[in-house]
Amino acid sequence: MPEANQELDARGLNCPLPILRTKKALKDMGSGEVLKILATDPGAVKDFEAYASQSGDELLEHSENNGEYTFFLKKA
Repeated sequence: MPEANQELDARGLNCPLPILRTKKALKDMGSGEVLKILATDPGAVKDFEAYASQSGDELLEHSENNGEYTFFLKKA
């Protein structure tokens, strides 16, 4: 797993809130820093893939464990 500079807990939130909270958190981070996001919305996988391709931020890794999704985004 990548080393995260910051963690965002978006568990229990549904689309579009995990993405909106992620955008807000990344705004305060420096280029190259990594944000770890925890989510429970199954739609978050497609949402984060789409977000990464549109924003230029890099989706380093994502995984699922018992309905909990973990994403690592590297700020461009």
